[in-house]
Amino acid sequence: MNTRMRRAAVAVIATTMAVSMAACGKAGDDKKSDSSSSSSGGSTAKIGLLLPDSVTARYEKFDKPYFEAKVKELCSGCTVEYNNANASAATQAQQVSSMITKGVKVIVISAQDSAAIKSSIQQAVNKGIKVVAYDRLAQGPVSAYVSFDNVQVGKLQGEALLTSLGSKATTKSKIVMINGDDADPNAAQFKKGAHEALDGKVTIAYEQSGLWKDTVANQKVTAAITQLGAKNIAGVYAANDGMAGGIATALKGAGISGIPLTGQDAELAGIQRIVAGTQSSTVYKAFKPEAEAAATLAVDLAQDKSISSLATTTQTSGSGNKVPSQLLTPVSVTKANIKDTVIKDGLYTVAQICTADYAKACKAAGLS
Repeated sequence: MNTRMRRAAVAVIATTMAVSMAACGKAGDDKKSDSSSSSSGGSTAKIGLLLPDSVTARYEKFDKPYFEAKVKELCSGCTVEYNNANASAATQAQQVSSMITKGVKVIVISAQDSAAIKSSIQQAVNKGIKVVAYDRLAQGPVSAYVSFDNVQVGKLQGEALLTSLGSKATTKSKIVMINGDDADPNAAQFKKGAHEALDGKVTIAYEQSGLWKDTVANQKVTAAITQLGAKNIAGVYAANDGMAGGIATALKGAGISGIPLTGQDAELAGIQRIVAGTQSSTVYKAFKPEAEAAATLAVDLAQDKSISSLATTTQTSGSGNKVPSQLLTPVSVTKANIKDTVIKDGLYTVAQICTADYAKACKAAGLS
């Protein structure tokens, strides 16, 4: 081969190698780009969090910050868009529309009214948004639901009331029941569980909805006292601690003391009333694991991951939708196990519970 031919051959080989390397590089870049696109999924997704009211202390103080922290831990590029309905179903519907406009990929919602929000949830789903029902099972095409076993919550409340009654737990004992808001599906489950525990063991002499409001609960119990007589009420079932606060005030005003009064949510004021003896029990639904479970579901849905390992059971909503669900276990709290529950979990410190007004009661309860 002469010199001119050798040079031409070398040039052809060099050109071929360059083209080949360039093609490989491009293929590698394309593969890398595809991989990056695939792995990022919802790594910069917007997640909406809609809570029902600011009257119930847990939502703003615990649920929201725990949820936001877990989302940030799981997805550093994700952001949380937050709104509170302030107990208005109409406001919450508007907030869902706002979330759609903001381009969120997932909405986590604790429905103010589970039936009224159904059409808004459908609108969100129509736009490709996935919806997680939080704490309350909303109607409509919900992708997942996280809460506690709410029938069990009611059973724990009823059983705690019976335990507090002791030998007075007879069919002649008259109990006042103040249930939650009928628009909240959880309220019906709490009520169901409570009746399962109480029916046939005591007499439910007066039963009304307190709408989750301390003022309404106060009015209802005041009416019950007028109707039944102060000396004839053996105990009061209150569906949550907020209402128990209003009821405790009404009982004190009527000169009634030493009777069982239930609650729920382990609010600080409720724990303090338990220490003081003006409330007999509450139900602790640990906020952190619930909020973190919801955040995990939301991030997985935003990243198009399977949630089957998280949502291991199914609940049927009021609209008949069968929803993959994750249900956590509630715990009854009385004076005897405050240390082993809300204090042990770091929900409250002894100092937060045992303020000056409760110092003496705390010492008697072994909390000081």
